[in-house]
Amino acid sequence: MTKDNEKGLRILVVDDEKSIRRFLKASLSPHGYFIIEAANAQEALMLAFSAHPDIIILDLGLPDLDGVEVTRQLRRQIKIPIIILSIREQEKDKVAALDAGADDYLTKPFSIRELLARLRAVMRRFTHQDDTPFQMGALYVDFFRRIVSVQGSIVHLTPTEYDILKILVQNAGRVITHRQLLKEVWDKDESLEGTYHLMRVTISNLRNKIEPDPGRPVYLLTEPGVGYRLSSDL
Repeated sequence: MTKDNEKGLRILVVDDEKSIRRFLKASLSPHGYFIIEAANAQEALMLAFSAHPDIIILDLGLPDLDGVEVTRQLRRQIKIPIIILSIREQEKDKVAALDAGADDYLTKPFSIRELLARLRAVMRRFTHQDDTPFQMGALYVDFFRRIVSVQGSIVHLTPTEYDILKILVQNAGRVITHRQLLKEVWDKDESLEGTYHLMRVTISNLRNKIEPDPGRPVYLLTEPGVGYRLSSDL
């Protein structure tokens, strides 16, 4: 998505702190975003359907309903991007929100520059077509021809490695939790013995094939205790 296409996008900001809503409106409006405000979960759920936002920025600590449950309810009915913006920084909170269907998670305090980058990333992801070739730095993936290359050289992946890469590419910039990856690729639960180790080994093998330096990855990044993210910043 180009910057021109981003102009006029409607963002529903859900936060019970008026100062945060004002700050986001003042910071995002000059970049062409139109801000809609909600102070609680009830308003958020109503406006999510009546105001037709393109993106939702959601705080977890709402007065009437926890933001994770709001995310879960929204995701059952709509597919627009949801970015969590919360003071909660524990791994369990991030995992719960992402597993509920959030597309990204930023902790307060945050920089507007980073938030703008996350907004661009989620919109690119939601407008990306499965058969459109993907390129990030020297990494190139053509889903239609099932080709993966690095610096122009074909990389041969196992079916499982390809499935992992495809999920991460289709969600570039978004954290995919361990649970989500295990469920989508292996159809297994992380509580089953050996599944987590199997995932880590496969990720390591994939890095050895696509990373310039597997010990210092630039494409396939680890979110400690949470999951993995394909970089969208190169």
